[in-house]
Amino acid sequence: MAAGGWRYFCTAGRGLEAFLAREVRARLGATEVDCVSGKVFFSTEAEPDELRKLKSGERLFLLLKKQPPLAVSRNKGKMLHEIKSLATEEPKYWLDVISIWRNLRGSEGKKDDVSRENRLPPKRKSEEETNIATKRQKTEQVREPVPGECQVEAGERCVVLERKSDQDCRTESKTSLEDPSKSSGEKPIVNEQLRFSFRVSCRCSGAIAKMLPSQEIGRALGIALMKQFGWRADLRDPDLEIFVHLNDIHSVVGIPLFRLPLANREYIKTAGLRSTIAWAMASLAEISAGAFVLDPMCGLGTILLEAAKEWPEACYWGADISDSQLEGADVNIRTAGLMDKIELLRASVKALPLPSESFDTVISDIPFGKKFEITKDIQLLPDILQEMERVLRVGGTIVLLLSQDLRKRMDGITKSAENASPNAISDGANETATAKALTVDGNSSSLGNGVEESFLSSRQRRFGSLVPDGVYGVSLGKTDAFIYKYRKISTAGNQQLSCTVPKRT
Repeated sequence: MAAGGWRYFCTAGRGLEAFLAREVRARLGATEVDCVSGKVFFSTEAEPDELRKLKSGERLFLLLKKQPPLAVSRNKGKMLHEIKSLATEEPKYWLDVISIWRNLRGSEGKKDDVSRENRLPPKRKSEEETNIATKRQKTEQVREPVPGECQVEAGERCVVLERKSDQDCRTESKTSLEDPSKSSGEKPIVNEQLRFSFRVSCRCSGAIAKMLPSQEIGRALGIALMKQFGWRADLRDPDLEIFVHLNDIHSVVGIPLFRLPLANREYIKTAGLRSTIAWAMASLAEISAGAFVLDPMCGLGTILLEAAKEWPEACYWGADISDSQLEGADVNIRTAGLMDKIELLRASVKALPLPSESFDTVISDIPFGKKFEITKDIQLLPDILQEMERVLRVGGTIVLLLSQDLRKRMDGITKSAENASPNAISDGANETATAKALTVDGNSSSLGNGVEESFLSSRQRRFGSLVPDGVYGVSLGKTDAFIYKYRKISTAGNQQLSCTVPKRT
């Protein structure tokens, strides 16, 4: 065991790495936290039940190997030899880590328990069968994810975080593997208590992906493992799955600790916004016990569900103009057992039937994408912001998820408000909140292309009584988005009489 416990890494969506790094420290007491693009490495003594509670990560792995990126050359044989050395070097260490994995999983050598965890969810069976046939042809690029979903390949949820021009592929070692011990005559290292069936899943990007297909890499490593340990390849229902991530930053080998991604929430029946993004937004909202929290465009209620699960001592309200969305949100709330925590009402975000300054936090995903009228949303953004500002108490926070187009509109609105408002602050002397982009060490830095520039240019802008308190670039798969945080520092000028918020009984 490392000084601070076992060594892990967890994948994260682009822009969420710092959220995850902060979370593993706070929730798990993690040490040796190392944050890179798409992954957070850390050590912890936390038990599996605690590890499962991570909310901002995608998939959790027990770390086997982490080393600098493999040297890329025109000699493929030499490159494959280097790849095989990932398995052949330090065989005792491999067996030690696998023993740790077994203990963490509590499998006690029972194949039924292990295979049940490794088996793909039934609903993905047909997708896996289709992928197997396709992957036996040329190396296939990973399909781009749809908004609200991370990249998916036969049981793995993982976000590609290298440049968009990089080729990225993940291919399981689906080709048949002959037992090398039969032809070479060499005897593998055999530990009867650690005899496994296995498969190798490989994801590669950058320079190495241009030289070697993932399928070939996975097959080379699979043969090396069979030769080294005498394990049996099983592509359908293995005891053990080995994940290999190769890119221009590092070479990483790990064992998934859980069958399903952490981002799969058992309490959400119908998914809307990606749960990791929803949790990150809620974590910025500074929700305290007894606070009133509003999502005025709640949709299926994902943000409210994530917030209520994590901060159950607050009171939550969701509004939406769509009956179908409210019905879906109601089903999700009942599935999560949060009927006493979240109230729903049908209302337009442009005219909320709620008292002025009645909520401590307003948090919302402003709809965008093919399913929504983007042009209309952009035009209505000033009205939406004004109504959110009205119902927010002084000192409260607004956290919004905006698309690229809505972000540009937001910057335009705040510029106009600064020029038009007699109370606009032109210098930083009276600013009560310093906006900082979130990083692992707490220092300001860019979280994505263009994010820092936008963040700095909007630092002194105000919309009415709202001052910016942070901008965070995140990825929704095909789409980049931005989390905007504002704080209300004075009473808004447009006070409206509205109905009283019903009291909880």
